[in-house]
Amino acid sequence: MNVPLLDLERLHRALTDELGEACSRVIASGRYILGENVSALEAEVAAYCDVPYAVGVASGTDALYLSLRALDIKPGDEVITTPFTFVATVDVIIQAGGRPVFVDIEPETFNIDPALVEAAVTARTRAIIPVHLYGQAADMKAIMAIAKNHHVPVIEDNAQALGAVCGGSKTGSIGDTAALSFFPSKNLGCLGDGGMVLTRDEEFAARVRQLRAHGSARKYFFTEIGINSRLDELQAALLRVKLPYLDQWNEARRRYAGLYSTLLDGVPGLKLPVEAPGNYHVYHQFTLRLQQREAVIESLKAAGIGCAVYYPEPLHLQPAFANLGYGAGFFPTAETACREVLSLPIGPELEEQEIRYVATAIKEASAVSATGPLA
Repeated sequence: MNVPLLDLERLHRALTDELGEACSRVIASGRYILGENVSALEAEVAAYCDVPYAVGVASGTDALYLSLRALDIKPGDEVITTPFTFVATVDVIIQAGGRPVFVDIEPETFNIDPALVEAAVTARTRAIIPVHLYGQAADMKAIMAIAKNHHVPVIEDNAQALGAVCGGSKTGSIGDTAALSFFPSKNLGCLGDGGMVLTRDEEFAARVRQLRAHGSARKYFFTEIGINSRLDELQAALLRVKLPYLDQWNEARRRYAGLYSTLLDGVPGLKLPVEAPGNYHVYHQFTLRLQQREAVIESLKAAGIGCAVYYPEPLHLQPAFANLGYGAGFFPTAETACREVLSLPIGPELEEQEIRYVATAIKEASAVSATGPLA
């Protein structure tokens, strides 16, 4: 049996007719950029996330960047975030003119540690970017309390957790603004690149709309320097087909996560994902911590099973960020996670027998490679 980490062809197979019809309608319309599908998708995603405003942009990276621009981040401004995330979270801070300030993560959830956020706030702090990693919300109650106390806005990096819930609220609706990614591998992915900014602030939404269109609120009149970051009609139309399926796909991910947890409970040298109290985890990834990871990866490959390491090196140790002055040992929890994490197939397109096959292969590989309990 072969079990890929991700099989988008299989996921889309059941939607072939709907997706094809959506494409045909866009082609026939003659309107391919910022048309009626983009407007409709913005309204539908805003309603889904329980916010009044959503602005479609070209990617999740741009959603983060434009959020920072709309907050008027300037040179010397500090933005607190995690080193255990995809590079886009931090790239955009520097591109917007700010300075990333890293704090370590919680060992159980892999999300930013609020206690360390509090200690990192200075007079130069202008924003906090918590990342809802692997489909689980960061501790937003604690983070928002810190932000309110210091009058600092919060940008939720919600690229991996659309549909997740924290304390009864949808991720994307808790911070001052939020960034979504519709990269194809996401729980709701388009067939190309796409992203969205969410906010409760009408003026903020208008500013993002201006920035995404070269700094123009009126055609050929430019108020400021912006970028070209417009979600195209075709991707919006495809996302509108897929959005009504998101909740059932997330539920399938949760069922498979529960099955994995049952089958792998008690396996030596392995730690299962933890769903924090009050959270609804949507399992963009099902990520284990384990010993002898490379040996397990080789065993899984031999069994025809896809897997991946998200992420093999924390950002503070990457050459691109060497000038920030961090070194090995600064964020030990993130550094340890990079040595131990492994993500297994979890997509809604899979079948139960495939999950069981993967679990059996993990148990067999772990029995051979385990040398003792994880710290």
